[in-house]
Amino acid sequence: MVEIAPVSTALERALALLRAGEPVAIPTETVYGLAADACNGAAVARIFEAKGRPRFNPLIAHVSSMAMAETIATFDPLSRRLADAFWPGPLTLVLALAQGSPVHPLVTAGLPTVGLRMPVGFGRDLIDRLGHPLAAPSANRSGRVSTTTARAVAEEFGDRIRLVVDGGTTPVGVESTIVKVERDGLRLLRPGGVPAEAIEALAGLPLERGAGAGIEAPGMMSSHYAPDAAVRLSAAEVRPGEALLAFGPRRAGGAGHAVAVYNLSERGDLAEAAANLFSALKVLDSSGAKRIAVEPVPMHGLGEAINDRLMRAAAPRGKTTDG
Repeated sequence: MVEIAPVSTALERALALLRAGEPVAIPTETVYGLAADACNGAAVARIFEAKGRPRFNPLIAHVSSMAMAETIATFDPLSRRLADAFWPGPLTLVLALAQGSPVHPLVTAGLPTVGLRMPVGFGRDLIDRLGHPLAAPSANRSGRVSTTTARAVAEEFGDRIRLVVDGGTTPVGVESTIVKVERDGLRLLRPGGVPAEAIEALAGLPLERGAGAGIEAPGMMSSHYAPDAAVRLSAAEVRPGEALLAFGPRRAGGAGHAVAVYNLSERGDLAEAAANLFSALKVLDSSGAKRIAVEPVPMHGLGEAINDRLMRAAAPRGKTTDG
């Protein structure tokens, strides 16, 4: 089985594996990531192999400083303001590749743009010591529920990776928000850990929703974050044989007959719900239920990211935004 090591002792071991071209699972403030040297094509290929990830689906390059970010991508004035306001933190910016960018084309899926993020904590320290950006998609098999604990990562990959760095439960619990500055505005590619309202307030612009011409960033496949059980949204009642993903103090009809119940937040707190989302789906998926009924979650703040993940979990399996 894979080695699990705490952050207090894992830095040198993680560095040695990364320098040898091996992927390492690491904690971030959002979810656990499967990290490899973003400048090493063979190392990045091992991420795709371990995850079973389609190679047309780009990865995010994680950096430790603005100086590193500027070797990879070109910042327009608004993107710079967003980075200054929200980095380090759960915001990814999709930017034009800089001339001579060291990031391997597998990271960008051959696109002329790259997603950049500066993580909080251990991941940033690791990148700084490595001296290279890390490609680090969520540490789960492609299309499956993202992981928020080291144990969940180990169960997901078994011996397909050699090290999981244990930083405890990730505090945000959903992936980063992804935005792209365009000529005529600002577009939300994926809702996530930074609420859209905070970005709009800083930018002084509304965030446009909706996909562009194709997959430009991670998390844009319409079937994604999926448990084995089917997912039924906006449930007003629990049907026979269903588990219930609950939210807030009031229950759907028939909740007492659910195979299992997991409340994302008894008090209706969206930050708590986001932090619990992926672990809740895993718990309910292991209950033996063939379907998970989901109570409505508000769409404001982090609720937009929660609903995005739930809609993708409920989508027909294998379908993508662009085929």
